[in-house]
Amino acid sequence: MRKKNLLNHKFGRLLVIKAEPSDKNGNACWLCRCNCGNHVIVTGARLQHGITKSCGCLRRDVMQKRTHSNAILIKNSSKTDSFLNDDGVCYNSLKRSSRNKSGHIGVSYDQDSGKWFARLMFRNHYVLLKSFDTMDEAIQARMDAEKRFFPKKTRSH
Repeated sequence: MRKKNLLNHKFGRLLVIKAEPSDKNGNACWLCRCNCGNHVIVTGARLQHGITKSCGCLRRDVMQKRTHSNAILIKNSSKTDSFLNDDGVCYNSLKRSSRNKSGHIGVSYDQDSGKWFARLMFRNHYVLLKSFDTMDEAIQARMDAEKRFFPKKTRSH
């Protein structure tokens, strides 16, 4: 199969500047320059499907905006111990992202592997980081972990 030429195409914040050798799976790779000046190598599929839009600076900028619009974080910004609720959960992880497709915090779909992932971080350590074949299995694992680590209800689904 012939590789589509993406040279000089722009994808989000990334400008494709050079073809790179294919990855171990045979996917076409491209060297891209981000608007912020960083360089990153990305597969053509991730660029064309809008999965990768920057070197990582986009996520950093989005999180910075969320932080500045989160009233609890602003109110407690001088108190580092107040970033966690009574259960040890970061306040900024209790709000579902607009990108969340599962409808449940901590449950996401990975297109590359075709698996659903359940994640839960407690006191800066992952206590749940596991893949599942179905969304229902991942949601159940997340809910079970929440019950185990957060005896008080921290949020509603």
